[in-house]
Amino acid sequence: MMVSLGSALIMMVSSFGFSDILGTDHVVLDPSRVAAQVISGIGFIGAGTILFLNQGRIRGLTIASGLWTVAAIGLATGGGMYFAAAATTVLALIILWALQPLEKRITQKFKQNTLNIETGKGAEKKNILNKIEETGNINFIDFTVTKSEAGLFIQLKFENLNSQKSIELMSNLQKDSSINKIYWNK
Repeated sequence: MMVSLGSALIMMVSSFGFSDILGTDHVVLDPSRVAAQVISGIGFIGAGTILFLNQGRIRGLTIASGLWTVAAIGLATGGGMYFAAAATTVLALIILWALQPLEKRITQKFKQNTLNIETGKGAEKKNILNKIEETGNINFIDFTVTKSEAGLFIQLKFENLNSQKSIELMSNLQKDSSINKIYWNK
């Protein structure tokens, strides 16, 4: 939403923000080129705010899109388009704050929990996966097993695992002496 809002404002600035200068005699410059360079530069800075964390987790997209939209608001203000800049500011605040409860409700519905299991040397992944199956009615959507000199690192991704089942699963896994550490990433 923020990128769309910023793009609409940038297009308005490009189309109408410099119309008073372009018709002037003896003026042979294109001030819209400055606006294009500002947007490119802010895009580069915004890219620097985006962090790729562990598998499938990205942070900073809202900050990047917010920077881009704020740059568009600055261009509109500098071009004398005060009403468009103010309207975009109000819409950006609505997107960032007013829609946040709706966003949380939607993301909770599709939230994935990741269970991380670290074992010692000699642990068998088949035995650990059997312990998980013993808990019953637990379906994981993905898992990865990484083997190292220290042992195994197992990641299991669950969708909508209720607290009772997660407690039952943890207690079942804690009975295994080959498991050194169990923790959740939410």
